Amino acid sequence: MLILLSPAKTLDYSDFELNVPLSSPRLINDSKLLLKELKKLSKSDISKLMSVSEKISSNVYSYIHDFNPNFTKKNSKPAILAFKGGVYKAFDFSTYKKSDITFMDKSVRILSGFYGVLKPFDLMQAYRLEMGRKLKVAKTNNLYEFWEDKVVDLLNQDLKTSKSKYILNLASNEYFKVVNQSNVNAEIINIAFKEKKGKEYKVIGIFAKRARGLMTDYIVKNKIKDLNGIKKFNIEKYKFSKSLSTDKELVFIRG
Repeated sequence: MLILLSPAKTLDYSDFELNVPLSSPRLINDSKLLLKELKKLSKSDISKLMSVSEKISSNVYSYIHDFNPNFTKKNSKPAILAFKGGVYKAFDFSTYKKSDITFMDKSVRILSGFYGVLKPFDLMQAYRLEMGRKLKVAKTNNLYEFWEDKVVDLLNQDLKTSKSKYILNLASNEYFKVVNQSNVNAEIINIAFKEKKGKEYKVIGIFAKRARGLMTDYIVKNKIKDLNGIKKFNIEKYKFSKSLSTDKELVFIRG
């Protein structure tokens, strides 16, 4: 199966030690089209487009104008290490075996507003560009229109190569919207993590993000390839709820 994750806004570009085969973003030529449009923006334009503070817009401006077409270990970092949000705190690569790295590289994909789709060990330069932003480029009105066909084509290519029957959606709604489900050559299974609040179970964002990372880590380390294996996920007291689940959505609860 292919696991889909969202990127994180928080980045970490400190030095890293990870002895794995590094790769390059496969849709980099399309990223360069975005970069061409982004370079036309002033700091004020960036602030308005991304709804961010002056400080953040200044950082984003630097990312855009410091971009180097040559990816190296000095100006780049593997995506799975560069992102530092709730999802990515679940990964401790000091505990990973070579077989875990290989499985993750084949099974995990990160949706991105700037890179389209990233493999976990693709070298990535710092950026900030959420998928929901209405950046007009190449006759498209927003990033969903710009990436839609490209993302699905690449996912279908990966599904064929890995002989996967499922896409496991562990991405946020904002990012998963870029995936045109009717054109995907696999069954899509959504995952929901819910906490007990009173008499009901509800999705709590901060906990759901961490749980997505924990489940990804669990699947990778256990080399899980079917839904029955996923249903056994029980990290940090989560358990599969048959009564709340459907054929298209697996729900995990705790509390």
